[in-house]
Order: sequence, then C-alpha cells, then structure tokens
Amino acid sequence: MTSAETTTGGAARARTGRSPRRRTELAAFLRSRRERITPEDVGMPPGPRRRTPGLRREEVAQLAGVGVTWYTWLEQGRPINASTQVLDAVARTLRLDGAEREHLYRLADVPGATADDEVRGLPEDLQAVLDALVPMPASVVNARSDILAWNAAYAAIFPVVQNVRPCERNSMWMAFTLPPCCNPVTNLAETAPGLVANFRHRYSRHLDEPGWKDLVRRLQAVSPEFARLWASHDVALPGSSTKVFRPHAAGEIRTRTMNLDVSASPGARLITYTPTDEESRERIAWLLANPEAAAADHRH
Repeated sequence: MTSAETTTGGAARARTGRSPRRRTELAAFLRSRRERITPEDVGMPPGPRRRTPGLRREEVAQLAGVGVTWYTWLEQGRPINASTQVLDAVARTLRLDGAEREHLYRLADVPGATADDEVRGLPEDLQAVLDALVPMPASVVNARSDILAWNAAYAAIFPVVQNVRPCERNSMWMAFTLPPCCNPVTNLAETAPGLVANFRHRYSRHLDEPGWKDLVRRLQAVSPEFARLWASHDVALPGSSTKVFRPHAAGEIRTRTMNLDVSASPGARLITYTPTDEESRERIAWLLANPEAAAADHRH
C-alpha cells in the first residue's frame, strides 16, 4: 500500500467515519462493476472455472496498479481514503463511464470531484484512428496529461508507457520522475519549461479539483526541477514543439509534435509525433518491425 493509495490521520478518519452508508454503497457498487467485466474483456486468459462472474479483486488491483490489500479494503467499504489519481486508475480498469466515475468519487468521499472533462470516455473509434496513423507515433491525453490511448508506433519510441502503473501513466509525471535509463526523451532540459508553462495554462481551469492539486503536490515533492519551474509561474499556450527520443534499441529519433482537440471528449487531445528526417522515419519503422527490441530491457 502506497501513500498515494491511502492517507492516515484524524482528518481522514473523521471524513470517512461520517458516512458509513456511503461506504456500504461503495462496496456494492465496486463489486457490481467488477463482476460485469470478464478476463477476456481486458486481455487476460479465462483460467479455471470461477465461483463468481467477472474479474477477481486481485486482478483489478493488478490491472489498476494498486495494492491487493488496499483494493480489497476499498471494496469491503473499510474507512480508508483514496487519492483521485488512484481512483482514476480503478475507474479505467472497471471501464466506468462519466456518470459512474462521478458516482465512485462521491461514494469515496472525494471532495469536489465531478465528471468533468477529465473523466469522460473516449469515442469508440478513436483507437482505430490511432492505429491508422502508424507508422506515425500518436497518443491521446486529457487536460491533466493522463495518457488515455496510444498506437504501436508511440509504444515503440516510448515503451515504458506499456509497463508503468496506470495511476502513473501521465506524461508530466513520467517526464519529471522517470530515471534517465528509462526516459527515452533526450531533450527534456530544452522542452521542460514549455511543458510546465502549458500545464499551468490548463491548470488555471481546474484550480479547485483534487486530482490536479494532488498531481502538482506530488510532482513538487519528487522533482526539484518541476518545483523550480512551477514556482516561476510561467504560462504558455499549447503549440508545436520538437521532441527527441532515443529508445535503448535505436538511435536518435527527432519528431515535431502537433496537438488536435478531440471534440467528442472535451479536454482530450490527439498528439502526433511527425519524424523530421528520413533517419528518424527509418528508425521508427525498424522498431515496429522488431517489437522485441523496442520493449524495455528492465524495470524498476
């Protein structure tokens, strides 16, 4: 169980202790959502015959990247407190729609959390659009920079996206917390000021939302560079930028980014990474043809 998964102290106990009925409703709601998803729905083998329908608790915990004990306690309605980022990961794993996510946050006593542009689902055809863009890398993020979907070319140049815990699959978090051995972006020192300035521009619309405040607080705590840039209060409109990747199995890949709004999902952006030279295009093609080489060679 991590600090992101639960908080302790009198304040947390007082808040959760005031609503035992909500905890009972939360337990029943989570069980019902878990039981409607089959292992096949999430790409897992069906395994031996199951006593109950749907996923097991430990499978939900594994897919969401949270502790089994913590998720079990959450589903049992115990008086624990969860961060919005971890609840987001659980919601994605259980495939909750916008109304269901808002219901989850309210039952979990998350103050101020609503089904806003951060939690609406993506159009069902969007993954097909991403896949059709291959060999051009592309991803979809929300306003808070959570990575919601990507294609094979993006995974080839940024393989860690497939292995990181869902609750940490956020481009700001990965940019400022991944160690150099696992961060394929080589020009972060050049692009970081713009990343933070653009993020602050989006943050101004979500000042009172717990998920945003929690992300900024955690980034300031773990990344002195982010804390320094955040303290500058620089703000910038989103725009194109040059991003340079160096996956461990290939040479330098230079790209130019472009952001396109996804009108069906307010707050979501489709980001494309166009290679700027022939060598970069050839290296992406090689990584796609050799997926075993593109995969990360170790984990932390």
